[in-house]
Amino acid sequence: MMKNRFHKSIFTLLALFALNFVSAQAKKPTIMVVPSEVWCNTNGYMTTYNNQGTPTKIPDFKKAFQENANLLQVVAKINTLMMDRGFPLKDMSSAIKTLESESAENAMMSSKSGAGISESPIDRLKKVAKADIIMELTWTVNTTGPKKSITYTLRGLDAYTDKQVAGATGTGAPSFSAELPVLLEEAVLANIDGFNAQLQAHFDDMFANGREIIVRIKKFDSWPDDLEKEFDGKELGTVIEDWMTANTVKGRYSLSDSTESMQLYEQVRIPLYDATGKATDARGFLKGLQTFLKGAPYNITNKLTMKGLGQAVIVLGEK
Repeated sequence: MMKNRFHKSIFTLLALFALNFVSAQAKKPTIMVVPSEVWCNTNGYMTTYNNQGTPTKIPDFKKAFQENANLLQVVAKINTLMMDRGFPLKDMSSAIKTLESESAENAMMSSKSGAGISESPIDRLKKVAKADIIMELTWTVNTTGPKKSITYTLRGLDAYTDKQVAGATGTGAPSFSAELPVLLEEAVLANIDGFNAQLQAHFDDMFANGREIIVRIKKFDSWPDDLEKEFDGKELGTVIEDWMTANTVKGRYSLSDSTESMQLYEQVRIPLYDATGKATDARGFLKGLQTFLKGAPYNITNKLTMKGLGQAVIVLGEK
């Protein structure tokens, strides 16, 4: 009897060890912690860029990190809390420096005929960071007599779609401590594990069903053909749709709009990683379609442009 109990105990311990080992090896989403647009606007860290002729205000993250010591402390604290829970991190201030050093920091990518796609500085920052999740943080410090507390909001945004996939908000207990990172940690700890569970659930869904992107097919005015041109009795638009069915994860996508001159594919599910283990983005996925259309019997010259990580456009007829 004692021997059987001993064997059962050993078996239970081994099973628990195996479960913990598998959990430790589970892949987690890469995150980047950023101050929210609301926080940047409240604290005067906004800038304007030219969005195809329309002045558009966006957060000035570089200025915020250079001038606000509290921001550095808060981001460092959230980074530490997430790192302690096994989430890989991309440092935002480092990503900003990398972005500035790259020559491809143009606001417009244009063809020889002048057609193009607008890409905001934030879109380009996402491309450099290549994080799965943007962890957006807003906080305010409340003062009641000698005591202080912090009210915060955390939003987990899919970096490819900007859809919110996790959220947490709360107010910490009033404290005599004046150190912002301590107040933040005390406030966040009550909800961060639930928040992380939401992030992981979203990432697990992407792992099983692919990450989501948007694809647009357009044509240059100079191109004499369109998506109704037939190849072996099949219209070009149908040829492209068949390619999407064959190359998306489980054939999952939604053809939201289709005319003789354009197609819009939404909720396009692409593999999380390519054959080399590198994270797949919209551009990497659409390179396959670009090459396919350039080949026989189509022989269509085309241009591939990208907006952020999750939107790509193939324009037919020119480069």
